[in-house]
Amino acid sequence: GQLVKVSQHTYIIPLISIVESLQIDIAKVSRVGKNLDVLRLRDEYIPILRLYDIFNHKNAIESLDKTLLVVVETDNQKVGLLVDDLLSQQQVVIKSLEANYHKVDGISGATILGDGRVSLIVDISGLIKLSGLKKPGSQELSLEPSVALEAL
Repeated sequence: GQLVKVSQHTYIIPLISIVESLQIDIAKVSRVGKNLDVLRLRDEYIPILRLYDIFNHKNAIESLDKTLLVVVETDNQKVGLLVDDLLSQQQVVIKSLEANYHKVDGISGATILGDGRVSLIVDISGLIKLSGLKKPGSQELSLEPSVALEAL
């Protein structure tokens, strides 16, 4: 997985889900609706999910031009995860939270890092549902391309 930093927390994003990581060009970001930013990336509109908002973290970097975007894909749908920093890649042993604790939306499991800290593993599909982007009972994102085009 790819270790990422959000505020003081370290999360792991499964490498198989990552399409690319990039610095955001503010000129290519538009606001859709009240609080959803989308990035125009090679003729696609990528919704930007702020992990610090979803997981309720304080002291994260909030400015888009000072953060990094990890573009991930699941079920043929791309979203961008806003992170403070990319750390290292690491093979990890996944411990189920559901079996050892209880189900946590947006998290598929946990692992113990080499320094003894516990890191949570992000569940991309669960994160999209948690963010409210996925239509209820659907495999599609609620952000339609035509809506994004009209907003631009």
